[in-house]
Amino acid sequence: MPEYSTISRRSAVRAAGVLASSLAVILLGGCGDDGLGKRYPVSGKVTYKNAPVASASITFYPATGQTGDQRGATGIVKDGFYTLSTIGNDDGAFPGDYLVTITARNPDMTQAKENAKAGGSFRQDDVAKAFKKAEATIPMKYESPESGKLKAKVEAKSQTINFDLTD
Repeated sequence: MPEYSTISRRSAVRAAGVLASSLAVILLGGCGDDGLGKRYPVSGKVTYKNAPVASASITFYPATGQTGDQRGATGIVKDGFYTLSTIGNDDGAFPGDYLVTITARNPDMTQAKENAKAGGSFRQDDVAKAFKKAEATIPMKYESPESGKLKAKVEAKSQTINFDLTD
């Protein structure tokens, strides 16, 4: 009988520990408050000459003159579609006015790959050089908010914001 009671106590202590750990994960994981404030889902389509842009990055910069501690948001364009993130996991963007840039380049990573084989990893310099020399697949004016003149207004709701790029 002493063995049974020892096993029962151990099991009970172990079960209580698992229950407490599970409860902590549920309570902490369910909070979802990162202290930054409410962001709203933003997604859309990016086309150039009426065709989806295959691969690009998109950045929403807060427009100048706005009050508050607004942050920008970024996304990856894949087969024409993007979703914005402020701090990650497609968490959206803050409401407000934005200037937008879109960068689509096709870098030749051959040299970076060769150097990585020799050294065991990609060197940041090699990747930077490849992107600097890379051919743009959309007009380069869209890489700058001033020359691209793309603007967006994010509202306090889920929304779709499309960009149809031209020469």
